[in-house]
Amino acid sequence: MSADVVTADGRARVLADGNEIPLVGLGVWQVANDRECVDAVRWALELGYRHIDTAQAYGNEESVGQGLRDSGVPRGEVFITTKFYPRRKDPVAEAQRSLQRLGVDYVDLYIIHWPAGGPTWAWPGMEQARELGHARSIGVSNFGADEVRRLLATATVPPVVNQVQFSPYEYRKALLESCRQAGIALEAYSPLGTGRHLASDTVARIARRHGRTAAQVLLRWCIERAIPVIPKSTHRERIAENAQLFDFRLSDEDIAELDALDRTGGTDRALERKWWRS
Repeated sequence: MSADVVTADGRARVLADGNEIPLVGLGVWQVANDRECVDAVRWALELGYRHIDTAQAYGNEESVGQGLRDSGVPRGEVFITTKFYPRRKDPVAEAQRSLQRLGVDYVDLYIIHWPAGGPTWAWPGMEQARELGHARSIGVSNFGADEVRRLLATATVPPVVNQVQFSPYEYRKALLESCRQAGIALEAYSPLGTGRHLASDTVARIARRHGRTAAQVLLRWCIERAIPVIPKSTHRERIAENAQLFDFRLSDEDIAELDALDRTGGTDRALERKWWRS
C-alpha cells in the first residue's frame, strides 16, 4: 500500500496497516495534568478534532482521558496516541498503565518515544501490546533513517508511523523519503517550531497572499504532503485556528518558498543531536 493514501474527504491518512490517522491532531506536550489539559482536549474535540496525542513522559494522560469524557464524543470516533517511555522496561505493562490513566480500552497508536538503548530492544514488547489489543497500530518517534532500517530488519510487524520534528525549517527530506519507501507515515511534531517559525517573513508573506495566519500556512505545508500534524495549544481560539486547514491550498510557488527555509540540509536524521542518554 502507498504510504501517501488519504481518505476521500482529505482529512485522514490511511496507514500501511489499514487504520486511518486524522491529519490534524492536538498535541499536549508540556501541558500540566490539570484543568488546562482537560479543557484543551475538550475544546479540541468540541471544535471537530478527532486526534489527540499524549505520552507517558508527559504525565497528563489522566487529564486527556477526562477531556475525552467531558467532550461527550464517543471513544470510537477519536484517534488517541500515547508513547512508550523507553526508560521503562516493559512496553506491555506501561501500555496497560496508560490505558488505566486514560480510562480507555485501547489506544489507536502506541509509539516508542525515542530510541534510547537502541532502536530494536523494545519492539517485541510493542508488537505484543498490539497483539493483546492494547494498541491498534504501533510506531516510533525520533528515529532517523538508519534506526528505522535497523528496526525493520528485526521487526515482525513493521512500524506504521515515525513521529519527528518536522516543518519547513526542519524539512528532513531524506528521512521523509526513506519512511515513504518503507511504507511508514512520517508525522510532524513541533510543526510551528514551538512558535519560533511564526515570525518568519517568508511565512508571513505567503499568509497574506492567502488571507490566512502564519500557523495555518505552516500546518498546510505538511497537509499538502499528507503528513499528520499535532500542533499544541491551550487557547481555544488557537485550537480552532489550527484546524482550519482544508479550505485552501498552497501553490507550487508557495511550497517551493517554504521548502527553501530548511536548515537541516534535507537530512535523514530525526534530530540534530540526542537529548537523551542511551
